[in-house]
Order: sequence, then C-alpha cells, then structure tokens
Amino acid sequence: MAEIKVDCRGETCPVPLVETRKALRKAKEGDIVEVIGTHPASKKEIPMAVKALGLELIDVQEEGGMWKIKIRK
Repeated sequence: MAEIKVDCRGETCPVPLVETRKALRKAKEGDIVEVIGTHPASKKEIPMAVKALGLELIDVQEEGGMWKIKIRK
C-alpha cells in the first residue's frame, strides 16, 4: 500500500482538484492519497468529488489556513 502526497499549497481552483484526480487515477486499490493545500474552496470541493467517485474520505484537518485531506482509493 502506498501513500501518495499531493502538495497544492498556493494553488487555486481548479488545480488542487485536478491534481487530486490525477493522483487518484495513478493510485491502486487501498492506496492513500494525501492532499495539502491552502485554497478554501478546494477544501470543500475535494471531499465532494471523493464522495461522487465513491471513494473513502479518511480525514480532513485544517490548521493555520492550511488543510490536509486524506483519501483511500
């Protein structure tokens, strides 16, 4: 099982979502994709996309304007 990190700090929509989707396509079943970013809208969009794709949203954390989202494929 791999953990794939996607760093989108400083990027605005739609970049974090696009990069997350790319990482999820590369990921194998059971892999964890961790996305880090600072754009507030993406923090809402990514979990919605994860649910739409039928994947598991493990965790969403925010600290000091930076968020981290963990997704299991």
